[in-house]
Amino acid sequence: MDLQTVDKLLSTTRAVRKRLDLERPVEPEVIQECLELAIQAPTGSNGQNWAFVVVTDADKRAEIARFYGMAWEQYIQRQKFDATDNASASEMTKVGASAQHLADNYHRVPAMIIPCYKGRVENESQMSQASLYGSIAPAAWSLMLALRSRGIGTAWTTLHLMYERDVAELLNIPDDYTQLALIPVAYYTGDDFKPAKRRPASDITYWDAWGDTR
Repeated sequence: MDLQTVDKLLSTTRAVRKRLDLERPVEPEVIQECLELAIQAPTGSNGQNWAFVVVTDADKRAEIARFYGMAWEQYIQRQKFDATDNASASEMTKVGASAQHLADNYHRVPAMIIPCYKGRVENESQMSQASLYGSIAPAAWSLMLALRSRGIGTAWTTLHLMYERDVAELLNIPDDYTQLALIPVAYYTGDDFKPAKRRPASDITYWDAWGDTR
C-alpha cells in the first residue's frame, strides 16, 4: 500500500461543517460507489443487517433539518463550548461556531445519509448494544473515508436522534431498525485539510494495566 496516501486519508478526514459546498450537488453514482466500499467493513457475526438511507429530496431534507434544529436548540441550552483539558477556549469557540453554522444550514446540504442497523437495544445488555453499534459504525466510518478520498466532506452528527421516531416515519424506516447517525454529504471548499491537534497516543495508551504508559 502507499502508506503516505493512506496515512494522509486517515489523519485528515475531518468533521466538515463550514466548508461544505452547499451549492454543488453530489452525484448519486459517487455515493453508491462509496457505499459499495463501506459494506466491505466488518460486521458482527457477518450479519450484514445494515441499511443506508440517502436523502436528496429537498422537502425531506428540510424536515430532517427542522428536527435537527430543534434538537440543536435543546442541546445548546445545556452545552458550553468552554476550554477543556485538551482544547483551548479559542478552539472550542470555533467548534461551537462551526456546529451552529451546520445547524443553520443543514437544509441546504445536498445529501444526507442515515446508517441503520436491524435491531433495537433500548432494553438490551451492554454487550448487545456494543455488538449492534459495532456492526454498523465501521461501515459508516469507511463510507466517510471513501467520500473524503473523492473530495467530499462529511460530519458525524447524532442530534436528530432526539426525534428518531419522527425521522423514521418521514423516511419509512422500519420500527425494528436503529439509526446510528445523520451524515451531511457535500463537496468541500478549499484545497485540503490538515491533521488536527491531538494528544500523543502514547499519553493515553496503557500496556497490560491501566496507567502503565511505559
